[in-house]
Amino acid sequence: MSASTEVAITWAQALAWRMERHLLDPIGSMTASDTVQRLGAVLSMDESLAELSVRTRSVDSQPGDLAKAVADGTVIQSYLFRGALHYLTPDDGAMYLALRSAGRQWELPSWVEHYGLAAADWPNFRAAVRDALGDASLTVTELGEVLARQPAYRHLKPTFDAGAGTLVKPLTWQGDISLGPRRDGHLTLHRLDRNPAWRGLPELDEAGPRAVISYFRTYGPATLHHLHYWLGEGLSAGRKRIAAWFAGLDAQLVAVDVEGTVAHVAGEDVDGLTAAVPSEEVRLLPGHDQWVIGPGTGDAHVTPAELRDAMTRKANPVIHGGVVRGTWVRRAHALEVTWRGEKPPPTSSLERESERLSRAVGQDLQLRLSR
Repeated sequence: MSASTEVAITWAQALAWRMERHLLDPIGSMTASDTVQRLGAVLSMDESLAELSVRTRSVDSQPGDLAKAVADGTVIQSYLFRGALHYLTPDDGAMYLALRSAGRQWELPSWVEHYGLAAADWPNFRAAVRDALGDASLTVTELGEVLARQPAYRHLKPTFDAGAGTLVKPLTWQGDISLGPRRDGHLTLHRLDRNPAWRGLPELDEAGPRAVISYFRTYGPATLHHLHYWLGEGLSAGRKRIAAWFAGLDAQLVAVDVEGTVAHVAGEDVDGLTAAVPSEEVRLLPGHDQWVIGPGTGDAHVTPAELRDAMTRKANPVIHGGVVRGTWVRRAHALEVTWRGEKPPPTSSLERESERLSRAVGQDLQLRLSR
């Protein structure tokens, strides 16, 4: 793909366009499942942060909307990027899981030795897991108890008793199971093919290009480095595969000059990108929000170097015009905002956002600003 570009924009424009795509300026009015689909994936290691990440992008959100979407099958929960739990729609989940499962990590010698399951054992093991679940939802421990009734899997009971986190992951990657609501604090598992919206994993050559386009539509303008971070480091999709998918989309991607950086966007988004007006909005986002995670905390255009460690450690970001400019925390009835930007924050925008967060969490919060 040629590095020459005919479109030149600023980073302020690029981030403003991305804020619109992320339903942050203006705030959207989509359902929880549609919001998850717009973001591609929502990190869900911390349920409260995941819910706030979705709710803060909708003017009509209500507590429990995300849980309802999981219950009705329009959102699934699976181990995905970097082995962490994520919320996804069934279609996007299938696409990303096809990439993740292509690495066949469960066939590594270390896995075979640790779990006593050879590569040839996995088809029967997967079938046994599906049979054990049937139409029910079981905790990891309960699943282990059912499997242990079969001599071939009796040796795995201690693994399931200990949580079996690593062993469960390939079962999600291959589309056998997804995670359900917690029961007494324990994750539950159920068969993914019992979800009417689940259509199975697509072929890798179909899923790969789709995933590339999806990333540029949500996190563009982006570079090939960003793509390798998201699909390579995140899903172990393989650098050669990613580069080939990227090159094969020459007709659908457009190179743009963003203050000297050659980045790419989907062709259908070029007009909106060039027409974007820099945003002055302040947004209070939860820790590990996709706004920061999608491009990676190493992207200084979104996360300045001095705030990278805080973002990596799950601090709640304050963004202004799409750039992380500080952090916030709730203490009792106080909303404490620490501003680290060079310019003073837009007071009226910060106050409006404070009121919006108060409504989302159902608590009147007194704004306290420090610099």
